[in-house]
Amino acid sequence: MRAITTPALSFPPELLLKAQGSGLGPNLGIRAAIFDVDGVLTDGRIYIGEAGESFKAFSTLDGHGLKLLDQGGITPLIITGRDSPAVRRRVADLGLKHAVYGAKDKLAVAEPLLAQLGLDWSQVAAMGDDWPDLPLMCRAAFACAPAQAHAEVLAIAHHVTRAPGGHGAARECCDLLLMAKGRYAGLLHGHLSTLDGGHPA
Repeated sequence: MRAITTPALSFPPELLLKAQGSGLGPNLGIRAAIFDVDGVLTDGRIYIGEAGESFKAFSTLDGHGLKLLDQGGITPLIITGRDSPAVRRRVADLGLKHAVYGAKDKLAVAEPLLAQLGLDWSQVAAMGDDWPDLPLMCRAAFACAPAQAHAEVLAIAHHVTRAPGGHGAARECCDLLLMAKGRYAGLLHGHLSTLDGGHPA
């Protein structure tokens, strides 16, 4: 087997520093990350069938990234303005524990969720693509946006991914947060010897 001694992926040092959040130690820094669904975990398009059912396409890269994030000590939180069986199924398949569906006011649902987890905004990252995500991204210690996000979102993001939403953008954000937390290399090397034993991506 060919050995991987150093991860191939890298980010600029100043970006990694920003992605660490504030403070040091196991209980400080980024401890949770909020993700939108449409335009972040999907490409933003909604397919509506003849009977009115909606279809969405998700990336397995993003799915595995969310699982790795949880393993690395950063809790993934899903907050989406829409509700659909497809999204609920995807969240359940990934084994994600915290999700809010049909949130008209994302800030109004995010703050009690963070309080429940004992977190404040200095310990949170947020990834969104459109105006409803702005209140979260403005307050988060680290804000990330996919490449095709709206101009106002791109303007406040600390990092804009190379990949567009639904095509690995969330994975790039997850990788960045894990690398900033110092967990990326360990998780990578762990995958060389064993499967993660979790839900499929």
